[in-house]
Amino acid sequence: MKNYDSEKHVKGESQFVDDLLTPMGLLHIIVFASSVAHGKILKVDYSEALKSNGVAGIITAKDIPGENQIGGIIQDESLLAEEYVHFIGQPIALVVADTILHAKDACAKIKIEFEKLPVITDPREAFKKGELIMPPRVFACGDVENTWKQCDYVIEGIAESGGQEHLYLETQGAFAYPLETGGIKIISSTQGPTQVQRASAKVLGLPMNKVEVDVTRIGGGFGGKEDQATTWGCVAALAAWKLNKPVKVILSRQDDMRMTGKRHPYSSDFKIGLSKEGKILAYQVTFYQNAGASADLSPAVLDRTMFHAVNSYYVPNVKATAISCKTNLPPNTAFRGFGGPQGMFVMEAALYKAAEAMGMEYRKLQELNLMKEGDEFYYGQTIENSTIQKCWQETISKYDVDSIQKRVNEFNKKNKLFKKGFSLMPVCFGISFTNTFMNQASALVHVYSDGSISVSTGAIEMGQGVNMKIRQTVASVFSVNIDRVKMESTNTTRAANTSPTAASAGADMNGKAAEIASHNILERLIKVAAEKLNVKETSLIEFRDETIYLSGKAELTWFQLVQVAFLSRTNLSSQAQYAVPGIHFDRTINKGKPFAYYAIGSAVIEVTLDCLRGIFEFDSVKVVHDYGKSFSFVVDRGQTEGAIVQGLGWMTIEEIIYNKEGKLLTDALSTYKVPDIHFTPKEIEIEFLETIENVAGIKGSKAIGEPPLMYGIGAFFAILNAMKAFNPDKEYKLSAPITPERVLCELYSENVLVSV
Repeated sequence: MKNYDSEKHVKGESQFVDDLLTPMGLLHIIVFASSVAHGKILKVDYSEALKSNGVAGIITAKDIPGENQIGGIIQDESLLAEEYVHFIGQPIALVVADTILHAKDACAKIKIEFEKLPVITDPREAFKKGELIMPPRVFACGDVENTWKQCDYVIEGIAESGGQEHLYLETQGAFAYPLETGGIKIISSTQGPTQVQRASAKVLGLPMNKVEVDVTRIGGGFGGKEDQATTWGCVAALAAWKLNKPVKVILSRQDDMRMTGKRHPYSSDFKIGLSKEGKILAYQVTFYQNAGASADLSPAVLDRTMFHAVNSYYVPNVKATAISCKTNLPPNTAFRGFGGPQGMFVMEAALYKAAEAMGMEYRKLQELNLMKEGDEFYYGQTIENSTIQKCWQETISKYDVDSIQKRVNEFNKKNKLFKKGFSLMPVCFGISFTNTFMNQASALVHVYSDGSISVSTGAIEMGQGVNMKIRQTVASVFSVNIDRVKMESTNTTRAANTSPTAASAGADMNGKAAEIASHNILERLIKVAAEKLNVKETSLIEFRDETIYLSGKAELTWFQLVQVAFLSRTNLSSQAQYAVPGIHFDRTINKGKPFAYYAIGSAVIEVTLDCLRGIFEFDSVKVVHDYGKSFSFVVDRGQTEGAIVQGLGWMTIEEIIYNKEGKLLTDALSTYKVPDIHFTPKEIEIEFLETIENVAGIKGSKAIGEPPLMYGIGAFFAILNAMKAFNPDKEYKLSAPITPERVLCELYSENVLVSV
């Protein structure tokens, strides 16, 4: 049940890109990057840098043999800047030397002149100036405009959510070396090896079969290495190709924070209409996404926002508008939840303000509008096998939310400077890539003549336990000890045309592919066993605990059967593909069934706020979550706990700050606060909901990587409730993160006197 990688991590035996044994003559890259957020390059002088000790070469856009373009969804991102720069940290040149220190020293000697151009950091300003990544998109159903007049309450407002630094433990990096075949091999810290392969091939002017990408594991990703690792894979490949030497690039922590994109900040307008009973009749929302200087994954992230604009609620009339705004910041990118949290936060903010206006409890308004079995989302998918209501009611009853409310109220009556607050947060998150073609995976399984098993898939292990789940799946098919099963590195020569390990779909898709491949071999082994045991009825043969039984009697060991199969020249290898069935989406009308299923749950979060200092503590986070038929409780619980804390951090303390010139001010761990052991809730309780087997998931389970992060949204409203208990007359902003500094500024205004 445990994640076998954990022991290696603790012992320091796990190997990441910077740990690999490298050949003699290895060169190192330091990236010379833009120091201005927007400007025209007038002049660059590399002469002194080229004379510096140990320098093997300086590579610029002019040295690129193929295309200077690494954009994935939209072709708008150069690998190396040529005439213009669009954000601070944009790579201009690669300084390659025999040591990192020599490369740094040479980099400092480069002289550059810019003509500075206007800088935009705010998405609404970008929208006003027509600086867009792509045309706006609209999802709609019903008739919003004609419904407003039927509403007893119409509430409008603005909600803002900030960015978030990925802060993976292993920074961005890659190691590349030339091959005798005239190609390049790249060892990359990436969630998307095929994207690194594809982009590197384009940059080098090579076919994809000349570029091999290999990933053993990565030291955390959270979406930050889904697309942004591509730059550094291409950088290493380009330098190795040009100099015909092995080359490595490993970013320092500060360079990584400064040069890479974050979770997308959003500024959003909402309008919600309700009946006097509290039923939502209409919802209109406009999302202004801060994409940064180029598209990266922004269109796909905004897609996911649109699909989760109403969270777990049924709304008959919806109009959601998505605007991806181009600013002079590093291109923002995927982050756990992939746009879903931003959309859900706005919906919860709208409901919260509606509850205030109606004099109704927020949680009662939530409960009244939860989706039920057979309800249809505004994009056309009907929710089936829904556990939204069940998770909510189980949360209410198991954790006795009425008693929590009573305890909170009593505490607040007795205390002046400390206040408690609590809030509930339902989550309904679609599982699948929203681009249908990406919902495919492949696997290659070998059973060796000694009975050991090798598995290759397109999944990337980044600490989430995907390798463990796939090993368990294969071991269960053959009914052998899991120690017989070895996961190979993810390699583009063994698993081609892979989708990135993202969208919470990595275990499902790659596990299903490995399961199919294993069953192919199992069917052959059953035939071999039948011939060996001289029976025609294969249904009488059973594999159990490394033993083959005939009509309940043990006849062969696993090893003996494999030997017989090998000697009879039976194929003990299989490659298989899995394509998620039944999903489709028509983008001309924005309707269809984009998701294989939904991950569902509810949480109640309780906080205590020090109203004199603005600081807060999380007393508890209590969750009821639908895991399907979980077969890795330890892995799933660990993923849930980690996601919850990361979601709490995004909503409360992790604040990304750029100044007006586009310079990141929170570019180190001394200026950017992340959750630590003192921040962690005093109590995290997780209930695995008893539910039916999920046929779309691996071994009947449900995906777990992203959905629990959204429980953190409830923390914002729990803190807001505590603030209201202290100063109920204040109009509080719906702006996250709700840091202690912001709490303090919001709590106190001219009409507040505090008597101690």
